Amino acid sequence: MPHSITDPVDRRTFVKTLSAAGLGLAAMGGSFAAAGSPRKRYAIVGTGSRRVMYQDAIEKTYPEHAELVGLCDTNPGRLELARTRSTQNGAKPPPGYAASDFERMIRETKPDFVIVTTVDATHDDYIVRALELGCDAISEKPMTTEAGKCQRILDAKKRTGRNLRVTFNYRYSPPRTQVKDILMSGEVGDILSVDFHWLLNTHHGADYFRRWHSQKKNSGGLMVHKASHHFDLVNWWLSAMPKQVHASGKREFYTEKMARRFGLQGAHERCHTCPEKDKCGFYFDLAADRNLKALYLDQEKHDGYFRDQCVWRPAINIEDTMNVLVDYDSGASMSYSLNAFNAWEGYHVAFNGTLGRLEHTMVEQVYVSGTDTVQGGIADDGVSIRVVPLRGPARNVKPWSAAGAHGGGDKVMLDEIFLPSPPQDKYLRAADERAGAASCLVGIAANRCFETHQAVAIDSLVTGLERPMYPPMPSRTRLLPMPEKSNPAHL
Repeated sequence: MPHSITDPVDRRTFVKTLSAAGLGLAAMGGSFAAAGSPRKRYAIVGTGSRRVMYQDAIEKTYPEHAELVGLCDTNPGRLELARTRSTQNGAKPPPGYAASDFERMIRETKPDFVIVTTVDATHDDYIVRALELGCDAISEKPMTTEAGKCQRILDAKKRTGRNLRVTFNYRYSPPRTQVKDILMSGEVGDILSVDFHWLLNTHHGADYFRRWHSQKKNSGGLMVHKASHHFDLVNWWLSAMPKQVHASGKREFYTEKMARRFGLQGAHERCHTCPEKDKCGFYFDLAADRNLKALYLDQEKHDGYFRDQCVWRPAINIEDTMNVLVDYDSGASMSYSLNAFNAWEGYHVAFNGTLGRLEHTMVEQVYVSGTDTVQGGIADDGVSIRVVPLRGPARNVKPWSAAGAHGGGDKVMLDEIFLPSPPQDKYLRAADERAGAASCLVGIAANRCFETHQAVAIDSLVTGLERPMYPPMPSRTRLLPMPEKSNPAHL
């Protein structure tokens, strides 16, 4: 059903924006070159579990257009696993390089693109050096974890003229794109406020407290590592830039005190050697999953990294309960919450507009990183979209179909990255360093709020941040249809 309204988006404005976006996408590198162009060369730095999606895409899905020419990691065991996967994919294993040899990898393999899937806090090092060495970069979210690192990336992008894409795959999920489509139509009017609540369950949520993510110096905490996805969605849904952040956060569930309340003696080092593993409902058996055993347990001898650290240990310094208020340059505001110990996983978001309300809920399947479970997979009948006008009956909207990881977004995004001539995208879902910064800076500001208990302005964190290329939204000065008169007799 079309969602037309009085004075919709001006067509000339839309075409002008879309044309400019097309030029921007073309400038992002050879992924947008004409069909028949030579295969593009890719190197991946960081060979943990997140690398698999990109490696399989290059070697199995898009081998006519892409070639994996180098792998780089701090752990030689994981490097060899990645090279073995190339053989399993029917491809020639690329050479592997230690992290200290990153620049040598660039010189010897001459990639067009460097894909960065390392620990979040090191993204800036590899992004900046790749750009300086003449490559374009593709980075996992979050783009980075601190304001100073964000500034480094923005400056390097301007200095080198190279291009950076940040892979916000949630944008590409069909139901989330559908939400954007309804908002662009103007059916619910100008968005004045957003209520957004994200829930992590005690499988996926707890997993962040076992891994390197549990140290804010590595991940920026869940406000940066996880919520950067969510902040980007709202920035993009609203086509608006965040201006100011208020936030509070605490860790109250994943604590040694809570372990004792659950009947344990306290926290221990890790699950693998835990003396109370039979009593703990959060016990995580690395040896039971072939992927996790090969990728982590068997590689501990190289770097001493434990993938199954105790979720109750005192050394954790990230929050498990967070509340954020964000003001946008459009005039909208958002109330957001993230909790990491819930009974189900997913989110509920509501957009309150001048003509009505748009409600969207998604329930996700159980997921644990590195296993065969699907990240961001949608539970059966787990998606709902509802439009509620100011006056009159609400209508349920049939969600656009979605299957696969991240709500069906991964495949759509990978097509756009690796196909030589992807179709023009009226939703402008490709994200560059500007969108990457606009997202992670909300989480960085929230972290600062946790420390200072003061509001933080986004423009106080970095300089020279330009507005990302967002799709046009209906004019906030257009005439609106008057709501129908209410009839007290029928209220």
